[in-house]
Amino acid sequence: MNENVIKIFVTGPSGAGKTTFIRSISQSEVISTDVPCTDMVGKKETTVAMDYGTLDLDRYSIHLFGSPGQDRFNFTWDILKEGALGIVILVGGHDPSQLPLLKKIHDKFVTESTVPYILGVTHQDLKEVWTPEEIALYLNIDPYLCVGINALDENSATDLLVRLFEIIEKGMGE
Repeated sequence: MNENVIKIFVTGPSGAGKTTFIRSISQSEVISTDVPCTDMVGKKETTVAMDYGTLDLDRYSIHLFGSPGQDRFNFTWDILKEGALGIVILVGGHDPSQLPLLKKIHDKFVTESTVPYILGVTHQDLKEVWTPEEIALYLNIDPYLCVGINALDENSATDLLVRLFEIIEKGMGE
């Protein structure tokens, strides 16, 4: 195991791509607590406790903790975030119904925490999606903190983590 462990908390509304994001970049088998989904059309499974994966880079071991996206599991968010060096907030750019919960999640972690964050707008591989600029405007945040990604693509997911580490280094998002 690497000498420097970094915890990253991954959160966002249900269907935003959190589990997919972690599966795309984890080098270890992802521990997932997915169960059959009964309340979202087109979604087969949903996370009820957490997702966990790891990624080793140079002398760093990055541990990714993904939260459930449903508001009824919000009691897990603070538990999973504890000790995190950074937060990845994801939202599905294809689904405007996620925006109210995104705002609640964003406001919670920005007002209650000094942990740097990045916001990833997923599903950018689709034709009609919200852009990162539109989401940044919606949340009234610096557009640098908002990146479009395809959570299925390892390179795209990795680029989001790289941006988060740039933000951590610059001390932004505090």
